[in-house]
Amino acid sequence: MLEVRDIHKNYAGKPLLKGVSFCVEAGETVCLLGPSGSGKSTLLRIIAGLEPPEVGRVLWDNQDMAGIPVHRRNFGLMFQEYALLPHRNVAENVGFGLRMQALPRVEIQKRVAEALEKVNMSAFARRRVTDLSGGEQQRVALARTLAPRPRLIMLDEPLGALDRTLREQLVEELHRLLQTTGIPAIYVTHDQEEAFALADRLVMLHDGRVEQVGTPAAVYSRPVSAWAARFLGFNNLLAGSVASLEPFSVQTRIGVFQVGKLPGHPTAVGRQVTLLIRPSGLKLEGDNSPGQIKGTVEDVLFQGDQFRIGLRCGAAITLQFYLPEPLTPGQTVALAVERGSIVCLE
Repeated sequence: MLEVRDIHKNYAGKPLLKGVSFCVEAGETVCLLGPSGSGKSTLLRIIAGLEPPEVGRVLWDNQDMAGIPVHRRNFGLMFQEYALLPHRNVAENVGFGLRMQALPRVEIQKRVAEALEKVNMSAFARRRVTDLSGGEQQRVALARTLAPRPRLIMLDEPLGALDRTLREQLVEELHRLLQTTGIPAIYVTHDQEEAFALADRLVMLHDGRVEQVGTPAAVYSRPVSAWAARFLGFNNLLAGSVASLEPFSVQTRIGVFQVGKLPGHPTAVGRQVTLLIRPSGLKLEGDNSPGQIKGTVEDVLFQGDQFRIGLRCGAAITLQFYLPEPLTPGQTVALAVERGSIVCLE
């Protein structure tokens, strides 16, 4: 439905977006995931028609959107700052954009009621928006976005100002709503947990470029780079070089590790690579098994049904792992690592 093709954009005289391309299919929710300053919000503004790109095109159903004004694109855009009108009640806020379209009063009332029902706010129609909680205001802003029946929804960090508990609750509601309406959506966030919960597909942005595209499961299981791995919260990264091709193994400062061969692996001995060692799925073993990680326990943190173990494995190398049982700081241990728990990155 939507195609973003080779978008370039400068900000303060410097490149911000450097050839970004991706698609949004019918009924699909795509999350733009990346750190602050990666150009996510600017990209939404370009799609909405609020800013022009230096280079590139935005197409809807193969129609070029260049020159089509914001109000004729029929794209709904919701910012983190909800921009609700404090002197109007909930229903009036939701219907504001419809009144700007000069729709008949009966049609406005119908669409407002329909939108409020979708976000479970029908009982609040006459309530002043200043009397609402943060989560309720977020629902009103979402209803206002839905009321014009947009053909695309764009959500720019809509939960960023809410506390964690409320954010988790609203993520579930948003997921259900997007699935129910079937409206294609672009959701901008820097929070990978939000992205994993909501997205059918992730588009990871880094330094103005698309770093990786894929389903949440595919991106999580196979980051394409050390940057992508770090951004997804993986900290167990080891520099190394390819020691052999059959079996595929990598030499690091803490030992040699065999890695399951996957498409895209380097094909030359001596090639510099990075190993990602997943923090889960390890077990304590004796000192004689191959493919072990040995070290001294630095700290132990209880996290509900597991313990996070900080393990010093050498000078300036500390890795983190999750185990079902606690260890003792100062204890020397050997952890067995399954081949599937190690990913080789360029």
